[in-house]
Amino acid sequence: MMSSCYCTLLRDAARKATAIYDDALLPAGITVAQFRLLRILERRGPLSMTELGRLTELDRSTIGRNARLLERMDLVRPAPGPDQREALVELAPEGRNALAAATPLWDGAQARIEASLGADAEERLRSLLRAL
Repeated sequence: MMSSCYCTLLRDAARKATAIYDDALLPAGITVAQFRLLRILERRGPLSMTELGRLTELDRSTIGRNARLLERMDLVRPAPGPDQREALVELAPEGRNALAAATPLWDGAQARIEASLGADAEERLRSLLRAL
């Protein structure tokens, strides 16, 4: 039985899309969630956990766990900041390497999803999701 609940449909679609990206990124050794955090750090430079959480709309404890994992993977490292009470994190050289390896894989996953949607549906979907 198909659900008519928007929440259920969106969650199912998100799980399927995440699986496509995670499968594509497997050779780079990162997940799509990790890719997103690394890409934000690449574009924004060193960020506090609070700011990273704000940008990703994730709570500080989740961001802290994710940052610690990326640090153990040598993809990010602590960064000096103006206030020692606030922990900052920045992209490490290995994080730049991981992004370089992962970006074409991410592009391939993106193209796969776009192809499955078709050009017209792709733009409609983007518009609908942004409306939320």
